[in-house]
Amino acid sequence: MASPAKQERYTFADVLTWDESDRIEIINGEAFMMAPPSSRHQEISMELTRQLANFLEGKKCKVYAAPFGVRLFEQEGDRPEDIDTMVEPDITVVCDMDKIDKQGCKGAPDMIVEILSPSTRRHDRLVKLNLYQKAGVREYWIVDPDMRSVQVFLLDNSGSFHIHEDYGQEDIAKVNVLEGCFVELSKVFSK
Repeated sequence: MASPAKQERYTFADVLTWDESDRIEIINGEAFMMAPPSSRHQEISMELTRQLANFLEGKKCKVYAAPFGVRLFEQEGDRPEDIDTMVEPDITVVCDMDKIDKQGCKGAPDMIVEILSPSTRRHDRLVKLNLYQKAGVREYWIVDPDMRSVQVFLLDNSGSFHIHEDYGQEDIAKVNVLEGCFVELSKVFSK
């Protein structure tokens, strides 16, 4: 498979031709290259995924760690060339298994977690927050490794995100879309 050639607008049809080792998102037809995550980023991602996966064992919802493609706005009957937005969140929780196919998730997941890095800080806090809100993601966590904090956004009845909670490194964070699920942040930020 090839890496993306420069062009005006990209679609999921293009993504399917690219090298699987390339980490590239498309948002409204624009391609965004993603740098490899740091070891700290991966440690945080693994611990969050571990805790969520342990809670979800035997339940209907599933957790997926990056790289995992999410086609936020895909509708029934869309062709790959119709889809101009595909992101790879750090962690994705999906409770409707009809949304899962061999390429990832079609439609809005129930929960998305993004772990900030120097190159994605602004993108995750602005572009992706607005994108996830528009798509109807019910819960969005922004994890800040430097501040050792988690900011939780919930989608309200009007379809807007609001800050629900700010957690610090010693807190136990509630996962609002998963009844009875809590994350021990002292283990997430242990190093």
